[in-house]
Amino acid sequence: MINKGFPKAIATLCGTVIGAGVLGLPYVFQKAGFLTGVLDIIVLGLAVMMLNLFIGEIVLRTPGNHQLPGYANIYLGKWGKSIMMASLLFGVYGALIAYIIGEGRALSAIFGGSPMLFSLIFFAIVSILVFIGLKAITKSELIFASSVLVLILVMGLFAILKGDFNIGNLAEFNLMKLAIPYGVVLFSFVGGVAVPEMKECLIYKKHKLKKAVIIGSLIPLAAYIIFAAITIGITGANTTEISTIGLGQALGKEMIIFGNLFAALAMFTSSLTLALAMKEIYHFDFKIQKTIAWVLTMTIPLLIFLSGAKSFINVIGMTGAFAGGIDGILIVLIFWKARKKKLRVPEYNLGRNTLIGALLILIFTLGILYQLFNLF
Repeated sequence: MINKGFPKAIATLCGTVIGAGVLGLPYVFQKAGFLTGVLDIIVLGLAVMMLNLFIGEIVLRTPGNHQLPGYANIYLGKWGKSIMMASLLFGVYGALIAYIIGEGRALSAIFGGSPMLFSLIFFAIVSILVFIGLKAITKSELIFASSVLVLILVMGLFAILKGDFNIGNLAEFNLMKLAIPYGVVLFSFVGGVAVPEMKECLIYKKHKLKKAVIIGSLIPLAAYIIFAAITIGITGANTTEISTIGLGQALGKEMIIFGNLFAALAMFTSSLTLALAMKEIYHFDFKIQKTIAWVLTMTIPLLIFLSGAKSFINVIGMTGAFAGGIDGILIVLIFWKARKKKLRVPEYNLGRNTLIGALLILIFTLGILYQLFNLF
């Protein structure tokens, strides 16, 4: 009998990690130099994989079902839960603002007209669906993750047929620019919330969680490098913040429509998933009435967007550096505490990993400080 839980667990992590952040990776890779970006993404990809393995052991050491704020509360107390929740709010709002910006640009590239108008139309549609409480998106992340792989194949085929791929665009390396892609790369890898769900997929095979986390972390890493390589190989110095716009300009009308419809769908499903989750957090965790929860969810990102936030890259970079960095530091602290408490014998044991944990905290702290420095 084939065990469907293992591939489902891998798909759950891939589907959560691979999101609309992938659209910004080629731009920051090109700014830093492609090979610099590859080094950055390998280091951060492996760092986040380690974090996901830490979460896996935390999940297996803890009786019952929880999400990251719940684990923070159990092992770090109220202060840990409060910081984790604040980071979660910042991360969700940052992503929603980025998607409002990006959706307007992608739709404008297809149909012409004002990006601001398309952003507001997109926001209105998402707001209505969130108010209604649409539930038909449970598999949207997995569908999008699969569509990324399809897009990579289609782009590669287009480039080969048109002869527009220039390998010389991939030769630049500058160690002094290593920090440039940091926030966007980290944003693109965040998906640790999927690990508790992976445990449920492997209910009778929990010892396989470690292997599923490793495979589910490496697939996005490989896909991101290939996606960035194909895009920069085609667009070079003309790589745009939302990479499908530049690809469309380089490869012609068909790619303008195909690539930007893909981008629009990616940001639509990601926005809907995040906004519904945020509404439920306000309703269930903060005990706020549903209509008020909806207002809080949708008005805050809209007001920030209208106040002048216009750069897709800046927003996801800041969100990744701050929210991803704070979450990473807290996960290491929770992991260390969970090993001390020994509430349950886990199906896999990573050891204390004091040095690796300290190194991860250092990386995320430096990333936060770098982003703060760039703000002033």
